[in-house]
Amino acid sequence: MNPLLLARRKFLKKLAGASAALAFLGGSTPLLAARRKALTGVRVSQAAEDHTRVVFDLSGPLEHKLFTLENPPRVVVDLIGARKSTALSSDDKRTNLLKGIRSAVRNDQDLRIVLDLDTRVRPRSFLLQPDSQSGYRLVVDMYQTRLSPTPIKTRREQMRKKAQQIVIAIDPGHGGKDPGALGHNGTREKDVVLALGRKLKKQIDATPGFRAVLTRDSDRFLPLRKRVATARKARADLFVSLHADSYKSPRVRGASVYALSLNGASSEAARLIAHKENASDLIGGISLDDKDDLIASVLLDLSQTATIQDSLELGQKVLKKIGKVSKLNKKTVQQAGFAVLKAPDMPSILIETAFISNPKEERRLKSSKHQHKLAKAIFAGIKEHVKKQRIA
Repeated sequence: MNPLLLARRKFLKKLAGASAALAFLGGSTPLLAARRKALTGVRVSQAAEDHTRVVFDLSGPLEHKLFTLENPPRVVVDLIGARKSTALSSDDKRTNLLKGIRSAVRNDQDLRIVLDLDTRVRPRSFLLQPDSQSGYRLVVDMYQTRLSPTPIKTRREQMRKKAQQIVIAIDPGHGGKDPGALGHNGTREKDVVLALGRKLKKQIDATPGFRAVLTRDSDRFLPLRKRVATARKARADLFVSLHADSYKSPRVRGASVYALSLNGASSEAARLIAHKENASDLIGGISLDDKDDLIASVLLDLSQTATIQDSLELGQKVLKKIGKVSKLNKKTVQQAGFAVLKAPDMPSILIETAFISNPKEERRLKSSKHQHKLAKAIFAGIKEHVKKQRIA
């Protein structure tokens, strides 16, 4: 054998024996053990009877795979390139759903973690970036499949039993020093959405069992978070923000409806946790200021997940009704991180009623007759959503 080849093989064998194996002759190149990411801690919490959260503290970012197994039920998490950790050795990690945690190194490269369960669950996972208090964290949420998440169930029960009026917050966008988008003929977004908002409020107030509140009823500037605060002060059940879209091409047209995105929800949750002493009573009467960050995060996550789902359902019904009186730009509810949609406890949608940059739609937006039809369509979608919530 070639002496150089023999010497190289001996060298590689020594490295392999030291758990720092390098591939040879066309193989893969695993990470050196010293450079592998580490699992530095594991935290388990039971947010509700049907929800367990497991947080894995990591020394750095890494990829992971998540899947479930049956008979018995298990959730498996593969941490790609992570070394074995003593953080998993503790035996105090039981909840209503979780029986225990075990682990093993897989393929000499990845750390496989098995979450043994008492029942079937619906898992989801996401990686959190470092903040002022914690490093990288992999969060695994597990929901018992036979139960609905508590916030949705609670909200629907409340709406079913409610004897008083359903309060709808109407938020005409922009105002005052902020004119919003401008049409080709000088039509200002702030004016047409205020006129539409007033017509929508009139229709709502004329319907037994419903009441509307405007975040602004005049041409005045209102900060985005102040709009949400106004709705919450009125104890609104739903939040509807009205806008008119704009684009560089005058040919683009049609209405769209938006709900909050998951990224927007995550950023808002981080903000609320950072200021949780000022965020009392934000999630169905539950104060956050006496909760640690993990519990507060779980509560916010539960509430926001349920609220986004309700918002998507509300948005789809409103979009369908708008499609009967206007052309649609998007036929499904879109999601984005709009600040006015970030209330964790109040289903919220943002309606782009039309493209004010399109001359034809600009004329329709200025028409009192079309505003009345649009308001009627929006309210029809709201009523259909409320009816379903009360029955569900």
